[in-house]
Amino acid sequence: MTYIGRFAPSPTGVLHAGSLVAALASFLDARVHGGRWLLRIEDVDEARTVPGSAQDIMQTLQLLGMQWDGEVVWQSQRKALYQQACERLGDHVFACACSRREIADSHTGLASDGAPIYPGTCRHGLPAGRAPRALRLRVPPTGDPAACIRFHDRWVGEVSQDLSTAVGDFVLRRADGYWSYQLAVVVDDAAQGVTHVVRGADLLDSTPRQIFLQQLLGLTTPSYLHVPAVTNARGEKLSKQTGAVAIDLGDTLQPLQRAAAFLGMATDEAASAAQFWRLAAQEWERRLRQREQGQ
Repeated sequence: MTYIGRFAPSPTGVLHAGSLVAALASFLDARVHGGRWLLRIEDVDEARTVPGSAQDIMQTLQLLGMQWDGEVVWQSQRKALYQQACERLGDHVFACACSRREIADSHTGLASDGAPIYPGTCRHGLPAGRAPRALRLRVPPTGDPAACIRFHDRWVGEVSQDLSTAVGDFVLRRADGYWSYQLAVVVDDAAQGVTHVVRGADLLDSTPRQIFLQQLLGLTTPSYLHVPAVTNARGEKLSKQTGAVAIDLGDTLQPLQRAAAFLGMATDEAASAAQFWRLAAQEWERRLRQREQGQ
């Protein structure tokens, strides 16, 4: 099977240390396996897009020696595909009138990503007098074998999640009209023929929802690998909101070596970018063997 990987940043700010770790891991995994490495700009949430940030991310990747294969894909240009996928889901999709406040006030608990678990208010029809706001995907009830999604992660190991208790019926199209990340990423990975997804562990809990969507749409499930997420001094995932700053490109070797060190790879001996990439490829293979043996 031909290996096809991808890096899919959201253009909400500059490429920072956290996103560089994910980019480096996905790039190395593709190159070590002799595969293709695609770039997809996940700007489906156009309200959060920062003008110029996508171009800045692409320029930074190139300066660091990470050149993608083929044309760049932009989610904002693929809305018709998401609409078609939603229609294919048929009766699994239902309209929801609930606001965020109403869902939070239902006290059904929080999902692992901090979002309130949907209480199922509209899954059997809209309450009288209420207008639809969002579209949600109906998940199987607890106890139904289809509700428990299991998969093997190449870094983490065996993962399982009961969709009903962990997240509930989840959003496909938001109240503001934007398609959800969960649906868009499933459609795009399938359309691009992605066979291997390498990304940060902050997205690990999204994977069961994506696998469930793949099953309903009759799509192939890629191989997954989630590397540890970079955090700040307070233990928060590094992002624009938590103080992430742009990578200093005064010396392109240093940020690459720091990202590699975060993943447990020793590349300090490299005195040039060419030496770094040779060492990093060897170290990535070593780290993968360690993870496999540890599991």
